[in-house]
Amino acid sequence: MAEPDFDARGVLIERWPRSLTTAGQVLVQDGRLALLTSYGRVIDSAPLRAVRTARPWFAGSGSTVATVNGIRYRLTMGRPGRRPDATALARRFMEAVSRAGH
Repeated sequence: MAEPDFDARGVLIERWPRSLTTAGQVLVQDGRLALLTSYGRVIDSAPLRAVRTARPWFAGSGSTVATVNGIRYRLTMGRPGRRPDATALARRFMEAVSRAGH
């Protein structure tokens, strides 16, 4: 198994209007995106070519919105004061999906 293109843990994963996990994992590996709970259970997974990412105006600097299998998820890489690299992680996630999926 190859090294992941992107791997972040402790991610708040929300599907409007509720939180699915406050310490999830976002994994980009082998041409797929996987959203996992803190226990490793798959929330959703899709090939990268079927995933869309954006950073809308309402998302904080450490957040992105990913559309996976037609479902929108808000991914918050960190909370203010807790994870200083949250903005960089969000940017790396969007780049990994864009680079690998297109």
